[in-house]
Amino acid sequence: MNLIILLLPIIAIVLMFRSQKKRQQQMQQMQTALEPGAGVRTIGGLYAQVKAVNEETVELETAPGVVSHFTKSAIAAVLDPQEYDAIINGRPADDELPEPEADVDAEPADEKPLSLAKEGAEKGEAEGGAPASK
Repeated sequence: MNLIILLLPIIAIVLMFRSQKKRQQQMQQMQTALEPGAGVRTIGGLYAQVKAVNEETVELETAPGVVSHFTKSAIAAVLDPQEYDAIINGRPADDELPEPEADVDAEPADEKPLSLAKEGAEKGEAEGGAPASK
């Protein structure tokens, strides 16, 4: 029983270190994959395009002609070109099709206007669900 009490914290610590090491490796791979022209998102939520990659910093163009310097660790994600274009320019994704336009020549259907009143409304209520004035 005492052995289990001693092993549980040790196992938890080992698992925490493994997951942290995996995250660090993924971040390192992403930072080495940075190249000029790639779209990125910073940890602050800023979307920009990489203009230059230095030893410890990255030059990001946040607007046409506006270049800022960030540390490599400030880059949260490198985006696919289509995803970056959709975010920056507001273009829909390829799988989203525009809704078909309604037929203008079609006659409107004879429908009742929506009402909050129930079919068997009490006598004290006016038509349309509003209370009658007393």
